[in-house]
Amino acid sequence: MINNRQQSGFTLVELLISIVLVVILFVSFGTFFINYMTLYYGLQSDSTNAIEMTQEIERMASVLRGLTNITSATPNSLTAYAYFSPNDTFVSLINYYVNASGNEVMATVTPMTGNPPDGTPISSEATTYTIISHYYQPSGKSLFTYYDSAQDVLSQPITNQELISSIGINLSEPATHNANGQQLSTEVTLRNRIASS
Repeated sequence: MINNRQQSGFTLVELLISIVLVVILFVSFGTFFINYMTLYYGLQSDSTNAIEMTQEIERMASVLRGLTNITSATPNSLTAYAYFSPNDTFVSLINYYVNASGNEVMATVTPMTGNPPDGTPISSEATTYTIISHYYQPSGKSLFTYYDSAQDVLSQPITNQELISSIGINLSEPATHNANGQQLSTEVTLRNRIASS
């Protein structure tokens, strides 16, 4: 005959303690895992945005470096004649600007029938591109900064675009772990300017 006193097992209190410990471990691991995945996806998004900014600032710099004339220059927009594509026969009228919502950098490209002053814009063939889809403008920063030949910043409004010898491009996008976002700037020296007659 088996003595019941010699049988061992979990009491209700021991079972409850075990369950509580398992729940605590599970919640701790789950919280750590969720925080890690949130951090990972945030950093991955920041990295993707940084790559996008790098590509676009290089493209904008390439276009602006070869511009032939500037028609309008404000802190958040620039209109100029330039070759938008290396295969273009004539320059296009290109307008870079921040959209009305302030969250995208756009470019409207209007082909020309010929180079200025002979050519005219073909308005029906104008195309608008999104350059930066998650634009973020930090306080005190503008999309463009304009410099004269002495590298002094030109004050707005610029009434004589011939004074512009280089252009600073300032792109920025939100960042997961930085309230000021990710910022990227470059300065483009204008080399193909055609003096106005």
